[in-house]
Amino acid sequence: MTAGHLVQSVDWLAVAPPAITAAAALAVLVADLFLGERRAPLLGAVSVAGLALALLSLLPLRAGDRSTFCLAGGAGQGRVCSYTADHFTLVVQLLVLGGALLTALLSMPGRAPHDPGQDGLPGEYWFLLLASASGAALLPASRDLATLVVALEVASLPAFALVGIRRGDRLSAEAALKFFLSSVTATAVMLLGVSFVYAATGTLHLTAVADALPHVPGQLQVLAKTGVLLTLVGFAFKTAAAPFHFWVPDTYVGAPLPIAAYLSVVSKAVGFSGLILVAVVAFPPYAHLWAPALAVLAALTMSVGNAAALRQAQDRARGAVRLLAWSSVAQAGYLLVPIAAAGYAGQRAVGSTVAYALMYAAVNLGAFGVAALVARTSPLNRIADYRGLYARRPAAALALAFFLLCLAGLPPGVIGLFAKVTVFSSAVDAGLGWLATVMGANVACALYYYLRWTALLFRAGPEAAPGPEAAPEPDAAAASATEQAPALAAAPARPAVPRAPGPVVTAVALAAVAGVALSGAPQLVLRFTDMHLF
Repeated sequence: MTAGHLVQSVDWLAVAPPAITAAAALAVLVADLFLGERRAPLLGAVSVAGLALALLSLLPLRAGDRSTFCLAGGAGQGRVCSYTADHFTLVVQLLVLGGALLTALLSMPGRAPHDPGQDGLPGEYWFLLLASASGAALLPASRDLATLVVALEVASLPAFALVGIRRGDRLSAEAALKFFLSSVTATAVMLLGVSFVYAATGTLHLTAVADALPHVPGQLQVLAKTGVLLTLVGFAFKTAAAPFHFWVPDTYVGAPLPIAAYLSVVSKAVGFSGLILVAVVAFPPYAHLWAPALAVLAALTMSVGNAAALRQAQDRARGAVRLLAWSSVAQAGYLLVPIAAAGYAGQRAVGSTVAYALMYAAVNLGAFGVAALVARTSPLNRIADYRGLYARRPAAALALAFFLLCLAGLPPGVIGLFAKVTVFSSAVDAGLGWLATVMGANVACALYYYLRWTALLFRAGPEAAPGPEAAPEPDAAAASATEQAPALAAAPARPAVPRAPGPVVTAVALAAVAGVALSGAPQLVLRFTDMHLF
């Protein structure tokens, strides 16, 4: 390679979001060596501050016109770059960094009794969380296959350790092992596909791959098509698309609740942003191959997720988390619909996936936040444990009801309804009427388990249910205060509900504010459905 094609100077402002997050991770790692027992609250505060600073660094980039690590010889839109801070990048970085920030708040002291380190999380927890977030922030900006794979692994590898961080917990170890094996398999398949694509096209940059695929020699056509499909299969594992979803429920149940929330939103956003980049930016010449495959995957994924969620029993241990896990699988099916539609109607259709992902991130993180609150007094976290939650924690019950209605697409969760309509419209506009029909049927099925859980929040709890002797006799109403005093003194006091930890309340409140704001002004995210994101 000649000197004229070497990488140019670095635009540090463009790379600030992942760079700041990575710097905060290193600072936490070094500080943990010297802080001793004080590390838990201080390292958590440093992590939150680092993620907040990374979010603020997005403001100077809002024009969406910066690139770096570019090859010389091009200008403007003709440049071939490895890192691009366009509007798609900024929206996904906002999602993943915001999700990591709420995860950090959920992880601060005051978690459920069964979570690791009740008296303080190990310092490596915060390092692993920030390291994973830095990879997640890098991935949507990646514009070559090598950077894409590296960013994906930087986001995934720390997550294995986070899932298994509860030392001595069998469920945690099992969840980490399943997550690790499935992710390693996905990476191996993806790397094989990337190597085939590189062998057929001679380039790794996404736009250059798109230009080269139509001109692949005849003897390499099969190699190129196989590489495209294998790369997409690798990302299907990462997005938990059926039939590659088997690791999701056990991983979510075995992981600490904040990490389950992180995987359901940030890890999923990483997988979908990578899938969008390779399918819509690198492989549009082979849309006739991947678009039908993604449409079938979308229909299968939403159907499997909703069918499994319908079967969750109310008295099953950790049934609430398992229901949210299967719900996330179904939501992954909805997110796949606009990507499949982009193969028929052009890349603008993926804006519906971006809009839906923003809605899903806010409300799903909020639902996991309420689950973390309930787990403090009900470690088994059964769906039945939410019965009468409104009587014990009115604000938490109202917030969870709002989050579930958003996921169901019912008022007052207006943003959930509008997001589903945009996804449905993308399928119809692309001529995928059958997929729109399947989605409509699945949305109707999902109403049952979302509404059943919502109704449970406002039902009287077992301790509040009146017995047959609850109605006083006429003479008892006239009893003197002196006669009633011994009975009142003998009555057992209702156990006090412990005060909710401030960081968890802040996380749930932020998610609720975001959901309410988006429901009141849905154009804040729906405008992405009509934008050219690339």
